[in-house]
Amino acid sequence: MLLFNVTVIIEENSAADFLAWMKQSHIPQLMDTDCFVSHRFLQIKDSPNEGLSYCVQFIAENEASHQRFLDLHEQAFIAEMYNRYPKKLVTFSTLMEFVG
Repeated sequence: MLLFNVTVIIEENSAADFLAWMKQSHIPQLMDTDCFVSHRFLQIKDSPNEGLSYCVQFIAENEASHQRFLDLHEQAFIAEMYNRYPKKLVTFSTLMEFVG
C-alpha cells in the first residue's frame, strides 16, 4: 500500500472556496479515477508558511495504481487546480510506502 500525499498552501482569502471545491468536486473526481481506494483531507495546523496549508492523502493499493494516476490523470488535476486559483496557491506531492 502506498500513500500519495498532496500538500496545498493557499491564500487565506481563497480558503473557504477551496475547501468547498475540494470536498464537493475535486476529491470526488480524483476518487472516480479508481486509482485510489481511500483518502483523507486534513488541515496542517503547525505550518510555517503564510496562508493555510492542507493535505489530501490518497491510498493506492500498489505502484501500478499510483503510476496509472500519474500517467492518465495527474497533469489534468494539477492544471485544474492552478487554473481555478491562479497565483493563490502552491502544491507539492510526496509518495510514501507503509512499512509497519
